[in-house]
Amino acid sequence: MLKSTAYKCIGIAFLSLTYTACKTPGLARRTENKNVPASYNDSQDTTNTATIRWSDYFTDPYLSELIDTAIKNNQELNITLQEIEISRNEIRARKGEYLPFIGLRGGAGLDKVARYTNIGAMEANTEIKPGKEMPEPLPDYMLAAQATWEIDIWKKLRNAKKAAVSRYLSSVEGKNFVVTNLVAEVANSYYELLALDNQLDIVKKNIDIQNNALQIVKLQKEATRVTELAVRKFEAEVLKTRSLQYDIQQRITETENRLNFLLGRFPQPIARNSKEFEHLLPQNIHAGIPSQLLANRPDIKQAEQDLAAAKLDVKVAKARFYPSIGISASVGYQAFNPSYLLKSPESILYSLAGDLMAPLINRNAIKATYYSANARQVQSVYNYERTILNAYVEVANQLAKINNLEKSYDLRAKQVQALNQSISISNDLFKSARADYMEVLMTQRDALESKFELIETKKQQMNALVNIYHALGGGWK
Repeated sequence: MLKSTAYKCIGIAFLSLTYTACKTPGLARRTENKNVPASYNDSQDTTNTATIRWSDYFTDPYLSELIDTAIKNNQELNITLQEIEISRNEIRARKGEYLPFIGLRGGAGLDKVARYTNIGAMEANTEIKPGKEMPEPLPDYMLAAQATWEIDIWKKLRNAKKAAVSRYLSSVEGKNFVVTNLVAEVANSYYELLALDNQLDIVKKNIDIQNNALQIVKLQKEATRVTELAVRKFEAEVLKTRSLQYDIQQRITETENRLNFLLGRFPQPIARNSKEFEHLLPQNIHAGIPSQLLANRPDIKQAEQDLAAAKLDVKVAKARFYPSIGISASVGYQAFNPSYLLKSPESILYSLAGDLMAPLINRNAIKATYYSANARQVQSVYNYERTILNAYVEVANQLAKINNLEKSYDLRAKQVQALNQSISISNDLFKSARADYMEVLMTQRDALESKFELIETKKQQMNALVNIYHALGGGWK
């Protein structure tokens, strides 16, 4: 009867603690919005360029070798790989928290109790053997196994482990996003290098043209058909173009060094084929449908895993309001003399205890943790929605850019052709005194600028192909 009453009291106490502690403060919730437009340009074609491996998308063997080297050696990527390892270890730590902790304990010591105390008086009257008192000081030897276990009835520890798993998956997607960025950055730098090589070649050819024009002007001056002013103007133009040559050479050096940095190595020449740059043709891009971004873009999947972890963190923080139940046990041997240590059953010790703990008063720290977890969860929702929106905008911008650059390149190519013809015409007119030297100079300058702009447009075309591949989520598979 007494035992039954005790159990009832314990049950009532547990229910009271649970009811009091489980009253959690209400918070504003926000659910993520995954809706995206049905298409980019009213097309429902689900063929997606992002599914192509980067080694098949970039067919230039020099570029493929550079990307492969960067993926192996890039320091930022290697740092990210260690972040994955850290996240994996966090899962191990969280998993161990909801399993029993079992350990061995051994100890030895001395204990001298004052004689004129209750314990001292009892020891003085205790005989270990007939006619002998308790040894003084009293040795103590112990060898025991101990176990502690928090019963995870509210799934606080299991949710913490699940949150760690989500963060691990987030770190994996973060690594994939670093790979896509790395592939895109190497490819863009490579095409910039090819463009600079072609611009340098144009400058050198233009210097030869200007030098020839300068010689003609000098002959015209000797024939008193032009003044010294014309000679000086042509000389200045030649010097300006030669100065431009060294500016481009400096940019080539910096671009090569940037590529080498991405490849994780010290500066060295970059192998490349620049002669075919002008003849590179844009590939056909299949953007698919916007909903595919959720599966292809690593940054979206990373934000999704971060959001899942944040939601679990809220559950973990909420569970801190509930009572926690712990069990501790130990079993082993304890004696004042080593010769008695393993003597059974006299030296055997064992214990079993349970404790119930619930926060009742001054729960401000737990509330603060709960509020912060919820705020981070709301942040994660906004970040997830922002990442989806940003991905869609990037794809839409690059699709429009590819279309507009194609039209721009055709017009600039016609402009270059017209200005190349005008150079020959202006030289012939100048020789026959039907055009002055300023017309020749301006024609040469316009032709040089138009050739530069044509190469720049070609580079932008190739960059757009890289960027649309990156925006669609390609490059990490």
